[in-house]
Amino acid sequence: MAEALASAAVSTPAGSLSAPLPVRAVLPWALFVGLLMLVALYFVGAEQGATAVFAGEGVHEWVHDGRHLLGFPCH
Repeated sequence: MAEALASAAVSTPAGSLSAPLPVRAVLPWALFVGLLMLVALYFVGAEQGATAVFAGEGVHEWVHDGRHLLGFPCH
């Protein structure tokens, strides 16, 4: 029984291997995700006070718990 499981784990069908992704295909998506992460970090960490893009406390209230979770002081 153990030999059958070991041989089944090692053998793979010939058509199941995938080709590696070229860097040119991944780079635009990586830059896009990185930009989204920076925008999210700005809204969670700095969207209040002198650097505020939006007036009022709306954005602050939406990201308030995330701000505390990530260790940003807000009050």
